[in-house]
Amino acid sequence: MGDARIIPFDGAASAARPPSPRGGRRSTRPARARGTEPVEGEVRVRSIDARPGPDPQPSPIGPRRTPASGRSVLGSLAGAVGGIVGGAAAGLLDGVAGPGWEDKAADGLAFVRRRITGDYEVDEFGFDPELNDRLMAALRVVYEKYFRIEVSGLEHIPADGGALIVANHSGTLPVDALMTQVAVHDHHPDQRNLRLLAADLVFQLPVVGSVARKSGHTLACHADAERLLAKGELVGVWPEGYKGLGKPFGERYKLQRFGRGGFVSAALRTQVPIVPCSIVGAEEIYPMVGNVRTLARLLNLPYFPVTPTFPLLGPLGLVPLPTRWRIEFGAPIRTDAYPEEAADDPMVVFNLTDEVRETIQHTIYRLLMQRRSVFF
Repeated sequence: MGDARIIPFDGAASAARPPSPRGGRRSTRPARARGTEPVEGEVRVRSIDARPGPDPQPSPIGPRRTPASGRSVLGSLAGAVGGIVGGAAAGLLDGVAGPGWEDKAADGLAFVRRRITGDYEVDEFGFDPELNDRLMAALRVVYEKYFRIEVSGLEHIPADGGALIVANHSGTLPVDALMTQVAVHDHHPDQRNLRLLAADLVFQLPVVGSVARKSGHTLACHADAERLLAKGELVGVWPEGYKGLGKPFGERYKLQRFGRGGFVSAALRTQVPIVPCSIVGAEEIYPMVGNVRTLARLLNLPYFPVTPTFPLLGPLGLVPLPTRWRIEFGAPIRTDAYPEEAADDPMVVFNLTDEVRETIQHTIYRLLMQRRSVFF
């Protein structure tokens, strides 16, 4: 009697039934006599140690879908990962920062998913507006909190149509071009994208070249400049080039030669206005006190700068000094009054180039006189 079992009155399977000696799954069917036929609707339960075989029945969760391409596989994977991470992130942010963070987290995850699946558009130059907005958000912190840039004269930039912004160049690294791009993108009433004309070296660098293309930058050549201006884009050019970017600290705020005036020819051919831009504050972020020419030739660089912090402090020396900036856009110089053949007239090109250069130089001197301190 010690081995007796208690069986419920309703004949249902008892949860106290001992496990099968073969280690298989227990059946929850009512017991029946040996040799009787199975009751209609009854399901036989196979032991887990039975020999595997094909399952003719469809899956209870529906048929499996075979992705038609690798892109759909990545999309499914990204969706699954996005759902898991999004749920966890939304719950955490909801508890810490309030429900407003749910939309931001969802937007960020949706952006990552589009990057993975390739569900975004670029123009013929490789410009990716959505990615550029994200990059501008990252640079905005430097613009507002670190350099504390003040901008004026944005009303001189047209609301639509092509225009050429011409600015002075300085600071050892082209940080001034990026900050000008943020100024136009964030503070212009129509938040226009400034398409920068960059040197060959930018597109030869790994990662940097790809990011520059997606940010709307293109090669500083006549063909690309004219194509962008003819499409009604806002184009930025720094005609001093390496001569302005890598000039010694003792020559700060003295504009170098503006090349051969190629930017003026592009503006004349497309009949767009030229907007002078003056930047004060960028000269002091990396005070260049020397140039190791031999090392620059070995590395195929236009110059190898020596500053009070670089290369003495190593990577730490690449941190710019927190100077205070001022960017001012001047009144546009019209080119639509000139005939089409004026773009091939050296005297017209030279006179317009000199007018733009003198306008920027005089504005820089005025801004320097108004500046109370380099850092405050």
